[in-house]
Amino acid sequence: MEGFLNLAWLVPVPPFLAFAAIVLFLNPNKTVSAITAIGGVVFSLLLSWPIAFTAFFTPHFGEHPHEGTLFAIPTGMTEFVVGYQVDPANALMLFMSSFLLVMIFIYASGYMTFPAHLTQEAYPLSHRQGRDPRYSRFMAYISLFATGMLGLIVANSLLTFFIFWEVMGLCSYLLIGFWYEKQSARAAAVKAFMTTRVGDVFMFIGMIFLYVMSEPSTLRFADILNPDNLHHIAGLTVPILDVSWLALIAILVFLGTVGKSAQFPLHVWLPDAMEGPTPVSAMIHAATMVSAGVFLLVRMFPMYAMVLETAPGAMTFVAFIGAFTALFAATIAVAQWDIKRVLAYSTISQLGFMVAAIGVGAYVAALFHLVTHAFFKALLFLGSGSVIHGVEHGLHHVHEHEHNHKEGATLADEQPVLEQHARGDMPHQPEPHGHDVHWVERPDGRLNPEDPQDMRNMGGLLTRMPRTAWTFVIGGMALAGFPFITAGFWSKDEILASAWDGHWIVFTTLAVAAFLTAFYTMRQICLTFLGRPRTPMAEHAPESVPQMTIPLILISPFALLLGFIGIPGMNWIAGLLEPFMEYHGVHLHHHEFSFIPMAASIVVALGGLGLGWLVYGKGLQVGEIDPVRRLLGPLWVVFHNKYWIDELYNRTIVAFTLLLSKVLYWFDDLWVIDPIVDGVGKIAIWIGRFAAAFDRFVVDGIVNTAGWFSARTGAILRNTQDGHVQVYLLVLAVAVTVWLLLKTMPFFLTLV
Repeated sequence: MEGFLNLAWLVPVPPFLAFAAIVLFLNPNKTVSAITAIGGVVFSLLLSWPIAFTAFFTPHFGEHPHEGTLFAIPTGMTEFVVGYQVDPANALMLFMSSFLLVMIFIYASGYMTFPAHLTQEAYPLSHRQGRDPRYSRFMAYISLFATGMLGLIVANSLLTFFIFWEVMGLCSYLLIGFWYEKQSARAAAVKAFMTTRVGDVFMFIGMIFLYVMSEPSTLRFADILNPDNLHHIAGLTVPILDVSWLALIAILVFLGTVGKSAQFPLHVWLPDAMEGPTPVSAMIHAATMVSAGVFLLVRMFPMYAMVLETAPGAMTFVAFIGAFTALFAATIAVAQWDIKRVLAYSTISQLGFMVAAIGVGAYVAALFHLVTHAFFKALLFLGSGSVIHGVEHGLHHVHEHEHNHKEGATLADEQPVLEQHARGDMPHQPEPHGHDVHWVERPDGRLNPEDPQDMRNMGGLLTRMPRTAWTFVIGGMALAGFPFITAGFWSKDEILASAWDGHWIVFTTLAVAAFLTAFYTMRQICLTFLGRPRTPMAEHAPESVPQMTIPLILISPFALLLGFIGIPGMNWIAGLLEPFMEYHGVHLHHHEFSFIPMAASIVVALGGLGLGWLVYGKGLQVGEIDPVRRLLGPLWVVFHNKYWIDELYNRTIVAFTLLLSKVLYWFDDLWVIDPIVDGVGKIAIWIGRFAAAFDRFVVDGIVNTAGWFSARTGAILRNTQDGHVQVYLLVLAVAVTVWLLLKTMPFFLTLV
């Protein structure tokens, strides 16, 4: 089995080959493109799982992780080594990411039908096929996205890690703005790209400092995380700031996670990323992008463990950002109506749990929750996409019914249309192009009565979409941390237990966040699936196609059972990871088992779920205002408007950036740069004109005058050379006479 470890570098290759094949050759054929993309990630899965299970079941594997070199890039006295690495941490990530990518790709093949915002007239062929006009391009993009994540996982140096990190950043931009016909999608793509670039710039600066300060200069994980190298950097002090270089580097690298994993204050891009297709949301929130941010902290944990000893204030900052983000995002999720936006803020909150765990030194708990969260959050996002897909089909059926009713059609004539929707043969689109949206103003937020993502337009979907509903409930219970039988309970309990051991503020903050998580999860389940349908489109929503529901069913067991690998007392995941940390010279702290944090986990989970059931268990009536809106009043409005953070950024940072760019434009074009350049140009023109005049009137004048004089003199002398001998004799006689006169004149003057 160990031979599989040498194939780790091949894991990201099949999705990349699928990307290249689709872009270069297969783009016209949507079906073949989908098969190629799915085949690429299936090959990666077939490579990843043997590698992962080899790492899991090889005795003492953490004490001697496997590493290989592909090639090296010379850099003068040193070199950048490009290779691969397999250790217990990335083996868990390979196990999780490769499986979820396969599920998401299969789901996407059924989800990417003809989108609602496009018209049949603009894309007649795609409309007849019932698929997105850029279906093949989507498959190519998500294949490249998978390449980025899988390459990042097996990278053996921070340099190659960062390269694949940026590949995912590019793909997030392309996929969030995939439906670029919508202005909101274009804006969300730019927002995600620019916001994450802020964190990436700080991370890159930290990488440069780490390379320069390391001895020898390198970015290979085995070298930079060597205890001797970390002690060396910790002993160096930053001039002026009077902090250790290691603490500064740790904070700079952490800011990369703040951007990529959407932690406060760079969290604003992730909710808007919901503008992309739902498979993109699942990839970003579960299998790839935001997981990469926390995995960066996991990968660099030996450095953070050293910082925890030498500069604990830096780790307090990390824990504070994580705990604050967890509570901050949870309060916002309580007051959202968009089914995907609730999950987006849930993701931000759960990532805050993981970051806080790293901040308090709970390495095992952070990675444990990262893996379990990936499974149940993928389940929830794919389930929400199935709900949206079904409600859109219901909306289309309602429009068909109204149209047929106007033409006098009978109900029997409409039945085949509904059956086509249930099979997924019909493209989902709302009212024909040009239909005006009639917004309804409500105290709990504006409502678009035809928005398939607004939970106020749902209800009663448990009977209409049973497979989607029950798998969503499983994912929701795991997210809420339903005691003992869900994966989320055990991983979240591990974080709370670690925080309980000397970090009371973090523990309390996370416990409140966990309570709110359970509450808004039950709110979401009740509003979506329970009660009576509140709109005709919910009443007619069909179950999704098997390509979408089968992945939900396959992910569900992991959302339930995966937590048993981390049960206190027989913690398999701790036994797997701790020897790897010992290999790096890190001695993980073992907190004593206490019933208090476990009791807190049970109380906040059941309390939040119970309160959510009491408030929303019967669903909402048509037109009913959110009871929590009535209870909290203005505070609910603050939550609903996300604390106006986006508006604050727009009026401060964005406004300042636009003003600065305008001032720089004026400085360049109107005030300084261009006027100077234009002035120098004008002076040069004037000098050129003067030089031209001087050349024309002085230089040319002198030359022309000399030429004229020579010509006139020549003309006069030419007359003396006419060829007559007598003239020559006369001239000779005259010349001799004049010469004689001049010669004899002094003699005659003496006679006088």
